Amino acid sequence: MKEAITIKEIARQLRISPSTVSRALQHSPRISLKTREAVHALAGALKYYPSTTARNLRRGKTGVFAMVLPEIRENFFSEVVNGVEELAFNHQYTVALYQSHDKYERERQILSMLASNQVDGIMLSVAKESQQFQHIQDLIDRGTPVVLFDRIPPKIETHQVGCNMEKGAYEATKWLASRGFQRIALINGPHPLVASEDRYRGYITALLEEKLPVENALVKRVDLTTDDTIQKMNQLLASANRPDAVLAFNDYVALDAMQACRKNGLRINKDISFVSFANLPLTVYMDYSPLASVEQHPYQIGMKAVEILLSVTEPKLACQKEGFQHIMLEPELVIREEV
Repeated sequence: MKEAITIKEIARQLRISPSTVSRALQHSPRISLKTREAVHALAGALKYYPSTTARNLRRGKTGVFAMVLPEIRENFFSEVVNGVEELAFNHQYTVALYQSHDKYERERQILSMLASNQVDGIMLSVAKESQQFQHIQDLIDRGTPVVLFDRIPPKIETHQVGCNMEKGAYEATKWLASRGFQRIALINGPHPLVASEDRYRGYITALLEEKLPVENALVKRVDLTTDDTIQKMNQLLASANRPDAVLAFNDYVALDAMQACRKNGLRINKDISFVSFANLPLTVYMDYSPLASVEQHPYQIGMKAVEILLSVTEPKLACQKEGFQHIMLEPELVIREEV
């Protein structure tokens, strides 16, 4: 295998110092135009490529951001990845992607491994199983920049990026009430997720304002699996006074709940209607999709997460800020079908 061309080889052939070659390759005005042109011409002829590893070592960095998320197969998280990679690539950072598969122990092991590998920053959306967060605090305490996004655990002081889910649930519930629905159920996510509590608060606030029933029987928590969602939807349908509308934790939960309704002989958006979160693109191709969905702007969340890490790792950037940054994007209720 042919050895890679180095700065030293270019310097030897041009009979100048390696430091002069390095400055010429960076277009330094301290080097004459004639020398810069000669260096670039020879570098091109020899097919010289600068060593990213060497550059990062000089800067005291790895050039790698790590991203830990529950499931890449979920459209929301894949869109976050798209936003992350776009901005990271533009700033010559590599993104290392890891999936917790919603398992606490796997998440803990991944973060422990990343602590040893010394990446320049970590973006994390916690697993649904995670109820202890000392493994996250340990990273922050050792000085690793950590940005929590979407699923943000409580009482962790670090950078955060999310979407205002309380407002999203409030607006979705108000919209259903304005369309004449009287018994609105909530199929919420698991208790440890802050996003679940945000949804619950927005839902309850809207019901109280609209003077609609606030009943524990109308609120179900699911573990985000298909089986559990179908079971909880069947419980709602079995009640003496079943709901006429459902606000679901996300579009996946809504689709599973709608499956249970159809098996019970109900017509979607006629006998019972749905509003959800995430605004999955695939729902526009369905015969019966939720009436509306709360857009959470995952691509922008990914971009903002990288912006925060860059503000910490790149001191020359104008966006550099002191202290922890908390960014909360505004949700948008996307109406798919008018009642």
